[in-house]
Parts: sequence; structure tokens; C-alpha cells
Amino acid sequence: MVDVPAGAPVRRSLPALHPIDAWLAAQGTRLGLWLPVMLGVGIAVYFALPIQPGWWWSVASLVMALAVLATVRSAGLSIRALAVALVAASIGFAAAELQTTRVEAPQLDRPIGPATVVGRVRALDASSDGTRVVLDELSIDGLAPDETPERVRIRLTTRSVPPAIGSTIDLRAMLIPPSEPVLPGGFDFRRHAFFQRLGAFGYAVSRPEVLEAAETGGLALWLERVRLGIYDRVAAQVESGAMSDDAGSVAVVLLTGDRSAISDELYADMRRSGLAHLLAISGLHVGLIAGLVFFAVRAGLALSPTVTLTQPIKKWAAVAAIVAAFCYMMIVGATVPTQRAFLMAGLVFFAVLVDRRAISLRLVALAAAVVLLVAPSSLTGPSFQMSFAAVLALVALYDGLRERWLGWRVTSGPWRRARLYLASLMITSFTATLATAPFVLFHFQETPVYGPLANLLAVPLTAAWIMPWGLAAYLLMLLGLDGLALAPMGWGIDGLLALAHWCANLPGAVIATPALADVAIVLVVAGGLWLALWRGTVRWFGAAGIGAAAVIAAMTPIPTILVSADAGLMGLRLSGGVLAVSQARTDAFTRTQWIRLTGADTAISWAELAAIDPGFRCDGQGCIWRAGDGAVAFAFEPDILAEDCAVAAVVVAQEPVRGPCAAPIVVDRFDVWRNGAYAITLSTMGEGPSRSLSDRASVRTVAEQTGDRPWSRTVP
Repeated sequence: MVDVPAGAPVRRSLPALHPIDAWLAAQGTRLGLWLPVMLGVGIAVYFALPIQPGWWWSVASLVMALAVLATVRSAGLSIRALAVALVAASIGFAAAELQTTRVEAPQLDRPIGPATVVGRVRALDASSDGTRVVLDELSIDGLAPDETPERVRIRLTTRSVPPAIGSTIDLRAMLIPPSEPVLPGGFDFRRHAFFQRLGAFGYAVSRPEVLEAAETGGLALWLERVRLGIYDRVAAQVESGAMSDDAGSVAVVLLTGDRSAISDELYADMRRSGLAHLLAISGLHVGLIAGLVFFAVRAGLALSPTVTLTQPIKKWAAVAAIVAAFCYMMIVGATVPTQRAFLMAGLVFFAVLVDRRAISLRLVALAAAVVLLVAPSSLTGPSFQMSFAAVLALVALYDGLRERWLGWRVTSGPWRRARLYLASLMITSFTATLATAPFVLFHFQETPVYGPLANLLAVPLTAAWIMPWGLAAYLLMLLGLDGLALAPMGWGIDGLLALAHWCANLPGAVIATPALADVAIVLVVAGGLWLALWRGTVRWFGAAGIGAAAVIAAMTPIPTILVSADAGLMGLRLSGGVLAVSQARTDAFTRTQWIRLTGADTAISWAELAAIDPGFRCDGQGCIWRAGDGAVAFAFEPDILAEDCAVAAVVVAQEPVRGPCAAPIVVDRFDVWRNGAYAITLSTMGEGPSRSLSDRASVRTVAEQTGDRPWSRTVP
């Protein structure tokens, strides 16, 4: 028997749970790695709710979870672990509610203007389509104070002189609300803008008039002036011919975090080649800056034998690296991804200060927990998901290979070490690409086929040439000699862009796929976490979740009938990867998003479809499409509605349907006004006389996706 110390709690567990308790005990500290996962579960539940929970939901759930934990404190390990998981999920739920309450501000629900807008210039960026300003401290003609957004973003007229950061300006502008998803399952830009406190977007119809000069104080304003100063330095190099236009725009991204000057063509090449992540300031960039400073400071201090032998130069270098990473984060804008990257880098070098292993799964878990508690909404974005997926996969992989890898290095000569370095780059690139691929498919619906090859060449080029010269440019700007560093930095960027262009234009460079179902990405995340966080053979059960996700993704039907939020654009997604749209020259943004979300290979007009498909006919009043055992009618004029309602199973009308309609499924102008864009899927299962077309149809709307939340559009 085992003696139990006096006063120690007695653990009681059901006999059936003894094997699970023993298995969890064998996992040891790995149990703690699941705490940020459960935080994320609570946050995910919060954002998945169709209605806005009151603050009492958070309080009640947390109190109940704590009560459960207190009740089962003497139970077995499995029960206690489950109770702790409930507490963590409740904390995540409460953190999401708190962030929503903290950032909530009015958003427009209808276009207005031209209206007089008075506000302070909070941010300024120049892009290919003009200068854009973000204004706060707003007064907008026609809006009451409680209807006025916290911030708006406005594109200035082409001949406007950009106002100074911090100045108060007056202008006339057309304003529109943040856009909703263009299709159920699409990106919710309105929610994204909500958490940035952006309540409207628009364009100026007059030049801005400066009412008050820029303030001289304030860290945020000073940093904006620093960024503009860096932009001017790079622009001067471009004008002198020392850097190409594209190299200059990328240099601005790497040095200031401003991506507005990136051309659509350049970004398309970077995306298709799998190198777009190099244009998003993330862990790679922050880690490179911190690492360069760490090794430079340590090497410099090592030049003095006395200092080396008497002082902890490694820790001094770690402090310098943390300071450098913080300064870089502030200069490039301190966005949530950059804050997350700084946190990761800071924890790595803090581990050096306290003589602990610098990189571990516990470090990743701690960074994830901090980010989720500070900015819960980041969980829903591709930046958080992709960066942590890549970091977690790499740390888990190298954690498993650590001893073997170190053994290889110790027994290797120079040439073998070089081969090991090359192999590590290839493994790193392949692992990161594989780990982020599901999220690329989920958010962007495409896979860069040559991404691993491009990254194998581009990442070393960025790490060994571009970023070191960028760091040198920062330092030389203080002396006015930044041209000595910006020019060679531009050479490296030109090489990077040439590589991106080459890979982007190779045959089959991108595989387009329809949007993944939510359940598929949930299974991928669950399976990946199971693989990475557990130890032992049981971890391989995570592959079942990933496999199930692949099956679900392959079986998920693609929407057949698409209707835009104003019914002005309609579409048919046909077999063979063809998307036919009612208007080939209007609403280009929605049309482009439809192509991407449905995984279409090509887009044609309805006139082209009518020429090749005898089952599709159009006239001036509308179109009708014979879909196997039924018909789908698209009505442009109200006069045709009576006939369409009599013969069609599905009727989509650009005008309101004011009378009775016998069609089982009707979508008219009032419906899209209330519910946003529609997607109707016609299943091929059960097709035939025993099952009508309307029985095979499933209808989804944007309103179902967004629910009744603070960021949802309010229908007057």
C-alpha cells in the first residue's frame, strides 16, 4: 500500500476512468499545453453564437465552471482535467465578450454623402489608387453623436496634398458601411472592421482643408511621422534609380509595415508563389531582427576577452534583442500579428536570460494564451491561425528530432553540416507549408503548388541578405547614409520578386478549391493539436481527424445559385468549374470573390452560357435554366413573375415579389435586403422523378452566418 500524507485530498475516480487517469498522468506537463486550446474553444463558441450573449452569460458560465472545479477537486485526474478545461473555456468566452464591449462603436448601416467630415488624421498611407487617411475624433454632417463611427477610412482626391499626421481636417466625402460577406461562408469584413473600430469607408469629393495644425506630442503621432520619414527615404532611392518601384514598395513594407503601395500584380505573384507571408510582418521578420541584433551584439562583445570572461554577454545580447524587437514592432505598426511575433521573440530571449531552453511547446502555449486573452478576435483571422499552426508544427517536429539532430551535428564535418542545414531548410519549408495549407484553403481557396520550392530559396535570401540590409538601413538613417544599405536591400528584393514571378507563372502554379466547410477546418485543428500536443502512440489518432476533414471537404457540395446582396448580380456555378454570371462588367469585386469561393476555373457571361447550353434561355425580361427535373427562373422585370412562379421551382427576382408565388423557393429584392447575399445548393443526391428540384435545394444566407451581433448589419 501507498501511505497517504495526513491532510492530503483523497482522489476518488470511477473504475472505468482509471486507464484514462493513468494515461493523463503519464502525459505529465503536456496537460498544461491544452489550456490555451480551451481558451480558444471558449472564444470560438462566443463568435459562433447566432445572437449576442449578455455579460451575464460570461459571469454565469465562469461561476458554474469554478463551482464544478471546486466540487470535483477530490476526483480523479480525468474529471479534474475536464473541470479545468471548462474553466479555461469560460475565461476565453469572457475575454471575447470583454473585447467586444471594449471596442464597440457605431458602424454605418447605409451609404451617405456627400457629407462634410471633420476629423483628426490618425494614420496616412499612399497606395496605387491614391492616399488614404484614417480619421478619428469625428464629426459627420447628418449623423448624431451616437451614430458617428469612432474611425473612418477615406481615400483622398488624386491632387490632394496629404495632410500631416495629427492635423484636423475638413472635407466632403461619400461614405459606405463596411461590407458584409459576398456569399455565405465568405470573409466577414464588417466584423474585421468592427474590431479595428472602423465604422465607415469612402472617398473624398473635395480636397481636405486643414483646420488645426498637427499636434507635436504623442507617441502614436511621432511613430507615424517616423514611418512617413522612412517612406520618404525609400522613395528618394526609387526616384534616384537606386531601387526599382516594386523593390521600393516591398522595402516600405519591411521597414514600416505599410502594404498600401504594393501593386495588385506584385501581390498576385507573391500569393501564387506562396511568398505572400513575406509581405505580412510576422514572426519571421521580428525573429530575424531580434536574432541579427543578438548575434551582432554578442559577437561585438566577444571581441574583448576581458568582457567575455567576466560578464554574461549572452544575456546582454538577449536584452538588446528584446529591445530591438520591441522597437521594430512599434515602427511597423504594432498590429496584433506583430505583437504576437514580439511576444514569441521576447519569450525566447527571456528564456536565455533565465537559463532555460529557448524554444519549446510550453513557450508556444504561453504565447498563444497571452494573445488570446489580449485580442480574442485574432483567433478567427488567418494570421493567428497560420502563424501558430506553422510554429506549433515546427516546434513539435524538432522537439521530437532534437536528440537525433544534435547527434548528427556533433559527428558531422563541414560538408555534412552544410547538407544538414539544407535539409533543415527543406524540412522547415515543407512542414510550415503543410501545416498552413488547410488554413490557406479555408481563407483563400487556393494552394500554391510551388510554395515549398519558392520558400526554400526566398527565406534564406530574406534572412541572409534583405533583412540584414534593412537593419543596417535603420541605423544609417540616423546618419543620413541609408542609401548605402537601401540599394543592396533593393537588389535582394528584386531577386525575391523575380523568383516570385517565375514560380507564379509556372504551369499549374495554383490549385483552386471551393471554400472548406467550417466542420472540416475544426476537424483539421483538432487532429493537428492532438498530433502535436500528446506524446506516445495515441497522438497518431489525430490523423483520423485530419482524414475525416479531407473526406468532408471532398463531399461538401458547391453552391449552384448565387445572388448578391442587392440582387444586381446573379450567378450559376456549373459542373466543370464554370461560373456563369448575369453581368460580366459590373460589381467586379463580388464576381471575383464568387470565383474564388466556389473554386471556379473560369467565368463566363449568361450570354455565353446561352450560346452553349440549350437548357439556358434568356430574353430582355429574364432567364430560365432547366436543371434536370426542374427549372430555375431569374426575373429582371416584374411582368414576368407570374409566368416564372407557375413553371419554376426556384425563382430569383431583382424586384420585390408582391403577390402570391407558387414556386417553393423564392428570393426577391426584399429577401436580400433583409438577409444579405444568398447561396442555393442543388444536391445531385436523389436526382430524378422521385425527388423534385426544390427538395434537393438548400438555402443559405449571409444573415444566418453573421447572426444578430454588434458587428452585424441592422436592417431599418
